[in-house]
Amino acid sequence: MDSLYIAWRYVCYYRFKSATLVACVTLIVSLPLALEVLLDASERQFTARARQTPLVIGAKGSALDLVMNTLYFDDEIPEMISMAAAEKVTDSDLALPIPISARFKARGNPIVGTTLDYFEFRGLRIGQGRMLAMLGDCVLGATVADNLGLKTGDSLVQSPESLFDLAGVYPLKMKVVGILEKAFTPDDLAVFVDLKTDWVIQGLGHGHQDVTRLQDPTLVLKRTETNVAATTKLYHYTEITVDTVDTFHFHGDLNRYPITAVIAVPYDAKSGTRLRGRYLASDESQQIIVPEAVIDGLLQNIFRIKKVLDAVIGVVALATVLALILVFVLSLRLRQQEMRTMFKIGCQGLMITRLMAAEILLIAVSSGALCLIIAITTRVYAADLVRFLFIR
Repeated sequence: MDSLYIAWRYVCYYRFKSATLVACVTLIVSLPLALEVLLDASERQFTARARQTPLVIGAKGSALDLVMNTLYFDDEIPEMISMAAAEKVTDSDLALPIPISARFKARGNPIVGTTLDYFEFRGLRIGQGRMLAMLGDCVLGATVADNLGLKTGDSLVQSPESLFDLAGVYPLKMKVVGILEKAFTPDDLAVFVDLKTDWVIQGLGHGHQDVTRLQDPTLVLKRTETNVAATTKLYHYTEITVDTVDTFHFHGDLNRYPITAVIAVPYDAKSGTRLRGRYLASDESQQIIVPEAVIDGLLQNIFRIKKVLDAVIGVVALATVLALILVFVLSLRLRQQEMRTMFKIGCQGLMITRLMAAEILLIAVSSGALCLIIAITTRVYAADLVRFLFIR
C-alpha cells in the first residue's frame, strides 16, 4: 500500500506525462475494439435493408449500381427501363411490383418516384400531414424536413440536372403535403413523389394554357378544325395547383415511360424462384438480382480492406508500445537522483522496483477503466453512431 500511495502521488505530480501515457494506451487498445463494434453494427444495418428487399429488376449492367440506387438512392444512376417491366411482373402473378425512379434531386436530396405500395412495403408512416394524393405532391423523409426546415404546406423546388437546360424543362415546384416518421434508414433522406410527378419533372408530362381558347395570334402556330399547334411562346406551368392540375397531361403509352428499377416482392419462395427463372434467357434485356447477395459481396471486399487496417493498427500499436517502453527507460535515467535519495534513506532495490511496478499498474488500471467505458458506450450507442455517421 505504501508503494501504491507513493506511486499515486508521483502520477498526480507529473499529471501531464501520466495523462499522455494513459491516453496512448487507451487509444491503442480501444480503437480496434470500437472499430470492430461499429463495423458489426454498420454491417447489420447495411444488410438489413438488403434482406428486407427480396428482388430487384433493372437493366443489365452493374448489379451494385442498381442495388445502391434502388435501396440507398445512390448518385450512380443505372440504365433506365420502362414501366412495362412492372407490368410484366404484374402479369406473371408471382410478385408485387413496386416501380422506383430515383434520378433527380431537390436541394441535394434524392427525389424518389414510386407508388403507395412502397410506403407499406418499407413500413413508413406519416408523422405530419397526409400521404401523396395529387400530382405535384411530395412527402419528405424526417431528416430532409429537419435539415431544410420544411413543414407541411411549404414548397420544395426540384434542382435542375445541369446549369443550362437545353431541353427547356423547368424545375418543378412541389408542395410538401406530409413528413414521414423517423425510420433511421435512407428513406429519411429522400423526397417521395408519385411516378407521374417524377415524369413531369423529366418533362414527359406538362401543363399549359388551353390551346383551344388562345386568342393571342403569336401563340398559335397552326389552327385547324381538329387540332391547334402552339408556338414555343406558350406558357408552361412549373407549379401544379388545384387550378392547373387538370391542364397537366402525358403523351403516348405510359408503359413506355422510364423508371430506374422495379422492386419485386414475391408472394412466396416458390414464386420468387419461378420469377427469377424468367430472366435467365440470354436475349433478356433486363436482370433480376437478389440485393442481399450483392451487398454481401460488397461487404466482403470492405472487410478485406479492414484486414489491412488491422495490420496498420497492429504496427502502430507495436510502435506505441516501444515508445512507452522508451519513455519509462528515459524516465528511469532522469530519476537517478531520486533513486539515490531513496537508497540513502534506506530503500532497497526491491522497493524501487515495486514503486515502478505500482506506477505502471496505476497507468494500466486507468487506461483499462477508460477502455471499458469506451467499449460499453460504443456498444450501447453503436446503432446511433452508425445512423449519425452514415444515415444522418
